Amino acid sequence: MIRVLSAAAAQPKLLKDVTGRRLHSTYDVAIVGAGIVGLATARELILRHPSLSFIVLEKEKELAVHQSGHNSGVIHSGIYYTPGSLKARLCVRGATLAYEYCEKKGLPYKRCGKLIVAVEQEEIPRLKALYERGLKNNVRDLSIIDAKGIREREPYCRGIMALDSPYTGIVDWRLVALRYGTDFEEAGGMVVTEYDVSDISMVKESPAGSTEGTKYPIAIRDKKGKEVRCSYVLTCGGLYSDRLSQISGCSREPRIVPFRGDYLVLKPEKHYLVKGNIYPVPNPRFPFLGVHFTPRMDGSIWLGPNAVLAFKREGYKMYDFNARDFADALSFSGLQKLVLRNITYGIGEMYRGVFIGAQVKLLQKYIPELSLSDVLRGPAGVRAQALDREGNLVDDFVFDGGVGDIGSRVLHVRNAPSPAATSSLAIAEMIADEVESRFSL
Repeated sequence: MIRVLSAAAAQPKLLKDVTGRRLHSTYDVAIVGAGIVGLATARELILRHPSLSFIVLEKEKELAVHQSGHNSGVIHSGIYYTPGSLKARLCVRGATLAYEYCEKKGLPYKRCGKLIVAVEQEEIPRLKALYERGLKNNVRDLSIIDAKGIREREPYCRGIMALDSPYTGIVDWRLVALRYGTDFEEAGGMVVTEYDVSDISMVKESPAGSTEGTKYPIAIRDKKGKEVRCSYVLTCGGLYSDRLSQISGCSREPRIVPFRGDYLVLKPEKHYLVKGNIYPVPNPRFPFLGVHFTPRMDGSIWLGPNAVLAFKREGYKMYDFNARDFADALSFSGLQKLVLRNITYGIGEMYRGVFIGAQVKLLQKYIPELSLSDVLRGPAGVRAQALDREGNLVDDFVFDGGVGDIGSRVLHVRNAPSPAATSSLAIAEMIADEVESRFSL
């Protein structure tokens, strides 16, 4: 199923700086971070509690410009995750909600499907295990197809067996996130950009000019000295979730380590080689998924990505560097242990990032007709990967509060693992439930 509107019709109002609007000093709930999870949750909360006042604080000039605006754009169906797990339930429900939301709001998407392709005999048991997982997770319309079935769906793809997931789709997740923000504003919420939070603390005195005493005991200050008072705070900080958590006295762990994924793009004259998403069978020996073929809503086709340590938390170019981010990552024992366990894999990822011919060689396992001359260097994304001190990838949702009086009034979303965009509306329901429980809204 395809729903496509013109860009003008689909584009929601971009939410930018609101300095021209009256910014009240007090709010019932403040949400820090305007990525897709923060905006979805702000929307969910204000729809549940229209009588309360809400504000979203974002450090950038625009919304959803980092992970929410630098991703593959896939609507995942929920195949990969352990049956019965929270990730599985949220992804399956989230995909359904995402399609329904796009239909309701007139946002363009394409249900173009996905093949998970086995190219070697040793991958077939893992492929069949994925199929069983998908069935247990109630993923829609899954089937296993043979080499002939692969060619029928993807004429230029070669494999011996594949898992066919026609329910998988693509969408511009930033467009979706901006629509969440528009919903939030239309429901009465306030969005403030260029508000880089530097401190969250308890205060005893009431705001200047206020007669409401300590109804708003939390002060959120930014690096320019501005202040917002509120009763409760929810942070959805993405790449900075660990640092935001530390402000209210939380542990430094799990630590966020940024991994950059570099994509190649297929030249337009070669777009005929790919119709839908083509993915590898995951190898449990490696921490990340591997290269894949991803069509985009703008008609382009992305190939990749690799996965390498980013030298800057929001560093989308190979040579972007931030001394604090780099030192923070390298000094963390969790990253050191992860690297030692995956040293050969990591060197290979770095090599393929520099020499794109090596990346193309991997991709040719699936589409042999692909050549180095068919691709160009493309965009990159940075993943906020949460690690524990033993070097394990944190694959679960992590909530934290803090210590002392402030701990009862702050909720940090420290990890919202992939596929957070697909699951965003379902995640928002879960976080809103947690907010209501902790803060007795």
